Formats: sequence, structure tokens, C-alpha cells
Amino acid sequence: MRNSLIILAIMGFSGCQPRKKEPLRPDDHTLTFAFYNVENLYDIEDDPRTNDQEFLPKGLKRWDERKYSKKIGDLSLALKALGGKELPEIIGLCEVENKKVVEDLVAHPNLAEGNYQVVHFHDRDSRGIDQALAYRSDEFSLESSRLIAVRKSGGGMHARGILYVSGRSNNGEMFHIFVNHWPSRENDEVSREQGRKDMAAALRKLSDDIQCRQRDGHVVIMGDMNDEPDNASLRDVLGATPPGQAGRSGLVNLMFPAMEKGHGSYKFHGDWKMLDNLVVSESLLDSTGYRVENNRGYVFSMPWMEFRNSAGEMSPDRTYAGDKYTGGTSDHFPVYFRLFRPESR
Repeated sequence: MRNSLIILAIMGFSGCQPRKKEPLRPDDHTLTFAFYNVENLYDIEDDPRTNDQEFLPKGLKRWDERKYSKKIGDLSLALKALGGKELPEIIGLCEVENKKVVEDLVAHPNLAEGNYQVVHFHDRDSRGIDQALAYRSDEFSLESSRLIAVRKSGGGMHARGILYVSGRSNNGEMFHIFVNHWPSRENDEVSREQGRKDMAAALRKLSDDIQCRQRDGHVVIMGDMNDEPDNASLRDVLGATPPGQAGRSGLVNLMFPAMEKGHGSYKFHGDWKMLDNLVVSESLLDSTGYRVENNRGYVFSMPWMEFRNSAGEMSPDRTYAGDKYTGGTSDHFPVYFRLFRPESR
């Protein structure tokens, strides 16, 4: 996988050398960061490199142009509504088959005004579901991107790596963004839990190196971690604390407040789970430059994105229930946070 790097070699980091803080250019914009697990966003073409046969017009799920177009429209409307007054500047995605499906998503009339650019690399996952990032080029300037391969603690490589993107906002602030999709909880085994800890350990090293070498840069970690904020992978290995609590990692999980109120991004065996997480460096909670609005992240949903069973219990309205097409948007709700500059208000 030519575009992948072994975790220990990324960016050539070695040692801790403080950098001179660069002057910031005036800017009065907010920035919205969103993450969305879009539940198997496949096109309808056969890709011989991946196991996508069930998502073809003659496949088990009878996936066709009509269903694909509806899903693209629904996902784009959800992201547009999430942005509020303006389209979100940064969108992380997982469970996308290829770059084309993301380009189709951001080209939909609901999102086309954002003039999004797309970052995507093919990963090792045999099903062909990857991570991607879309960004508004009028608000964010890309500097680098790569797919980071992560080693298993027992040897070999994980099927899905970590998408890394770095760039600057219009006022010159530097962002290091990591888009994730950690091993599933389904049929959860010790090996899968260890896999999530492997991903967390890799991210911890990356974050430590960045915060050591670039003191004026911000770390943003987003993704479907298949763990909640208070699980060991996120709380202990990554070291992401609730807002307002200092930790050695310098990382804060913005989804703690919503989880503690009983909210979730996914319904797992009838219970809400905050599996989609947004973690940032403490530099985004101080009084300099951009900071997180209300020091927290949010789960986004609207009635048309929801399903209610006969008992009135609500869950995300998924596209498929097993092999049965139900026509919903996704089995996850998107999560987001908004940045603002205190001096601009």
C-alpha cells in the first residue's frame, strides 16, 4: 500500500523542538467540523479490487441507481442542515467505497456551493469501505495528506488505517486532522477490543509528537471508534478527558457531555452508544485564536433521519436492515462541533 506509512515513521518526528508562533491573519468566520458514518456508501459499479458484490444491481441487496441517488440526496441534506447558516467546512466520513462516491455526495445541489475538495486513499479493508475527508477550499488550505497503516499488537496490520490531513484555516491556524474507523464491536472479542486500543495508542503517539513539535497547531481526531468516551481505548490509552478536566495527553473528548446526558450516535442492542467521537487538543479550548463553542460536541438528527418502532422508540433510520432495503439515511447520526474566535464577537 504505497500511500500508507508505518505509524512509527510518520512525519519524521524525533524529539521535541518548540516552534515560533506564526502571526495570524484577521478572520471572523466560524468553522464547523462534522463526522458521519454513512453506512456502506457504495456506487453501483463492480470494483474487482473489493468484495462489493452485494452492493450491485444484481447483488444480494439489489443496490441500484435509484437507491444510490436517494442515499446521496439524504446524506447531503443531513450535512447541509447540520451546518446551519453555512455549510460545514470540514467533513470526515467513513464507510465510503471510493473517492467517486464522496465527490458525488459533495456535488449534490445541497452541498455544491461549498466547492468541496476530497481526500481519499484506498485502504486494506476487503469490503472496500474507507475513510475520507471533504473540505471547503475557500476556508481550509490543504498542506499534506496520507493514509497511516497501524500495526496489530500481535503482528500484522489492521484492515483499516487512519486518514491524516493537515492544513490551515484562512486566518493561518494549523490543523492536524485524523479520520478513523476502528474495529467493530459486533461479535466483540478480546482481539477486537485490543484492536481499538492499538488505534488509540497510534493516535496518542501522533498527537504527542505534534503537540511537542508544533505548539501553535491543533489536533482534531474524529471517527467511529466503536467505543464510547469512557471506554479504556479512548479514556486511558488515548488519554482524552472530559472538557474541563486536565490530562497528560492534552486531549479532550467533546462528546462526554452528550454521552453523560444519555445521548448517542448509534443504537446498539436497544441502547444508545456514543460510538462517534470528536477529540481535540486543549489548544482549541483556550482563549487564543479559534476555540470550541460551548466546549462540547453534538449529535445531529432531524425527524426525517429517524426511525420509530411500534413502541415509539427512536433510532437512526438505516438504509438496510440486514439485506432488506428500508430506505433510511444511515444507521449512525452525524456528530459535529463548531469553532469561533472570541475576539471576533
